[in-house]
Amino acid sequence: MNTPTLTRAQFGRQAAPVRMVHLGLGNFTRAHQAWYTEHASDADQWGIAAFTGRRPLMADLLTPQDGLFTLITKGTTEDTFEVISSISRVHPASDFAALVGYFATPELAVVTSTITEAGYHRAADGALDTTDAGVAADLARLRQMVEEGDLSTDHVGKAEFATVPVRILAGLLVRRAAGAGKITILPCDNIPDNGAAFAHVVTEAAQAVDPTLLSWMDDNVAWATCMVDRITPATTDTEVSDVEREQGYCDVTPVPTEPFSEWVISGDFPAGRPDWESAGAQVVDDVEPYERRKLWMLNGSHSLLAYAGPILGCTTVSEAIANPTLRSWVQQWWTEAGSGLSVPWEDYAAALLERYENPNIRHLLAQIAHDGSLKLPVRIAPVLRAFRGRGEMPKSAVLAIAAWLLHLRGLGAPVHDAAGDKVTSLVVGQLPEDVAAVIGFVAPDLAGDEVLAAAVAEAVGEIQDLSIVKPNTAG
Repeated sequence: MNTPTLTRAQFGRQAAPVRMVHLGLGNFTRAHQAWYTEHASDADQWGIAAFTGRRPLMADLLTPQDGLFTLITKGTTEDTFEVISSISRVHPASDFAALVGYFATPELAVVTSTITEAGYHRAADGALDTTDAGVAADLARLRQMVEEGDLSTDHVGKAEFATVPVRILAGLLVRRAAGAGKITILPCDNIPDNGAAFAHVVTEAAQAVDPTLLSWMDDNVAWATCMVDRITPATTDTEVSDVEREQGYCDVTPVPTEPFSEWVISGDFPAGRPDWESAGAQVVDDVEPYERRKLWMLNGSHSLLAYAGPILGCTTVSEAIANPTLRSWVQQWWTEAGSGLSVPWEDYAAALLERYENPNIRHLLAQIAHDGSLKLPVRIAPVLRAFRGRGEMPKSAVLAIAAWLLHLRGLGAPVHDAAGDKVTSLVVGQLPEDVAAVIGFVAPDLAGDEVLAAAVAEAVGEIQDLSIVKPNTAG
């Protein structure tokens, strides 16, 4: 007997009416926003029309399954399986006619996105990067359509726009022309103050294409902000086989994830939204303190483990947190970082420890170690700076700096960094010079702190003494 395919007819739940659009459909979205919407008390009123990134693969996989997929929550002792049905329709990104069609309907109330920071097309100052060839071409094409005076759904839907800010802008122009009313745009990318960041680039695109839209946007478009958190690995053949064996149906694209999930949201929703609070989301006045807690507590400890862990012979987060030395360093980091937070952190740290201990979430330290040049100045330096400002020395922050220095020297995880040669050239082989250069890069204002430099040099020796391999360069 053939194994049945996961479909709505087989599962027995009708698709909810589309009132949300999501851009950038991937595993994280399916484990996070789709899960929260599935568990909202009014889930039957809120269907999601999801659009892929540039690759149409997810649409190809999910369309035959009517948007359904299996979420596999991988606990420390067992896995649980749940069918998620909140995605009512799936489209490839190339189906721009469908996207503007949704924007033209008054039923559409919320647009969410997971497009990564690169999808914002921001210049170094946070403004829209109009020097980008794709952005410039999209702006010129949309400006021409505005000048032609036909902003109907059919006409705009025939266009092709490669950049998300301009795609959103085109949708808003169509929405104004259709008189479809108010809407909220809620980015869910893992960057600070994502709502304001996205609003900035779309507003600048509007200024370049049709400044008359700006006042309409002020009255009709709300930009919400959120902080998201749930570790979601890539799907493998193992998950596909597990679903078929345990659940008795075929799902070609299940999603593995961890039990923990957090969603903190701030902003207005004039056209309504799902009751995400009933699924555990927090709606607050200001997301920033929660963003800082995650950045310092989770991301900061990840960086400490990512650079020190491989030197001590660990490959994954779960292996690293099981090492007594690394565990003590991380717990000390949480205490040091927590002292500078304005929201409760003790329970959050306890939850982090439980997450890190989960051996079924294979979170590779070498992957976390990528792009330390971008991460340490925002994850580690603020805590270091706060302590040194009080004349104190944060032991774990010092260890993180020392571990990154050794990483740049070739010890532990391989170096994969956006700054490339710039960061590897910080280490020339002589310890005093290397320490000064690394501190000057991570926290330039502390470059002359001789007491800090001595502490980092001592920490380098401490980590080297624990190393299972020898560094590539002596210091």
